[in-house]
Amino acid sequence: MSNDPFARMPDLPSFSLTSSDIEDGKPLAKVHYSGLFGVPGGEDRSPQLSWSGAPADTQGYVVMAYDPDAPTLAGFWHWAVADIPGSVGELASGAGDLSGSNLPAGAFQLRNDAGSARFIGAAPPPGHGPHRYYFVVHAIDVASLKVPKDATPTLLAFNVFSHALGRAVLMATGEQP
Repeated sequence: MSNDPFARMPDLPSFSLTSSDIEDGKPLAKVHYSGLFGVPGGEDRSPQLSWSGAPADTQGYVVMAYDPDAPTLAGFWHWAVADIPGSVGELASGAGDLSGSNLPAGAFQLRNDAGSARFIGAAPPPGHGPHRYYFVVHAIDVASLKVPKDATPTLLAFNVFSHALGRAVLMATGEQP
């Protein structure tokens, strides 16, 4: 089985995803680690994300952050944002705070695996080795997936599966000694 968490998903056209805060394949800055879980320097700050070039029929977006290397059977969902309007192409740094006030109108955050509807930063267990943090934007063919606000990121991902038109991915790394 592939080590890529998207290997079992349908192949989709890709589009551009960039960030002023993270670089593909590079370590996360400490501000993107979890203060909630006591990582020194961690601020649970979601990274800035910009995307462009999605398929022409895109009506909305979903943003997710996922660690497939967490010591669980299902990995760890750090962030999930649903119902981002198709006219939007960016989330600002810190948009994933608890208030969600910097999200686009209509968009909302689902509970992460720490149980809070916000971005929770990286917190790989000390000595566990490097973890991969996938920041993914899916372009979808509907304005809303109509998932309840108390849904899990897994249910959101399940609904994305049948509506995705394209996928953009940035993968950053994180590790604690």
